[in-house]
Amino acid sequence: MQSLVEVSAARPSSTVVLARETAGVPEIFMVRRHEDLSFGTAYTFPGGVVDPDDADVHPFCTGLSAKDADSRLGMQGNGLDYYSAAVRELFEESGVLLADTAGLDENLSTVRAGLNDASDNWSDFVHRNELQIDCGSLHYIGHWVTPDVSTKRYSTRFFMATLPPGQVAAHCGGELTASRWASANDFLAAGRNGDVKLIFPTVKTLESVAPYKTLDALLDWARSCVEGGITSMVPVTITRNGKQEIVLPGDKDYPGEEL
Repeated sequence: MQSLVEVSAARPSSTVVLARETAGVPEIFMVRRHEDLSFGTAYTFPGGVVDPDDADVHPFCTGLSAKDADSRLGMQGNGLDYYSAAVRELFEESGVLLADTAGLDENLSTVRAGLNDASDNWSDFVHRNELQIDCGSLHYIGHWVTPDVSTKRYSTRFFMATLPPGQVAAHCGGELTASRWASANDFLAAGRNGDVKLIFPTVKTLESVAPYKTLDALLDWARSCVEGGITSMVPVTITRNGKQEIVLPGDKDYPGEEL
């Protein structure tokens, strides 16, 4: 009898498509992950797994209620954790903080370093400063789940945000070894040319972003995603005409669907 293979649980995680406009063209910020990490050497959007600290800061989340977060993400609880994680991970990995920083007395570079080396933690930082986290600035645009066949699996919520005025994005230099701003089309071309490594969900997200020629148009699209309905994307590899192909929900021959 063939033994059953245990499927790894998909870890909740968040990632942020950070956008700005340069010379009238929308650009996206992406970071190159260290070779020893998951998706090593790939360029990805800043992000990571949801931590227990993310639930501890709900009282300081502004612009979005826990009920609204659950509704947007199609969850029955813990939705706001993903928003808090998105803000935290963006800060840790890019230095960009989606929060009211006007009254902060702490050096944000020092705080960021403390979060990254675990000498500080997100909950303590938020509570001691009564930091107002701007969860309302995050637009939910996608949900990708790693296939069952993978040993490391993630259930990742994708958000979009704009670079706040006066802030600068830069990789942390530890888990991340490089970063760059570029248009979605330029990133896609670099991926096709082999100049950068891109994983499948990143490519598909960039393809969704690429048609929009101004930041305003891009943000209008991002705001509309929830209203249009977000499908949880679980890629499946099938064999078609003797070749392996990746299919997504809604595609022809996706398991369990009749088209």
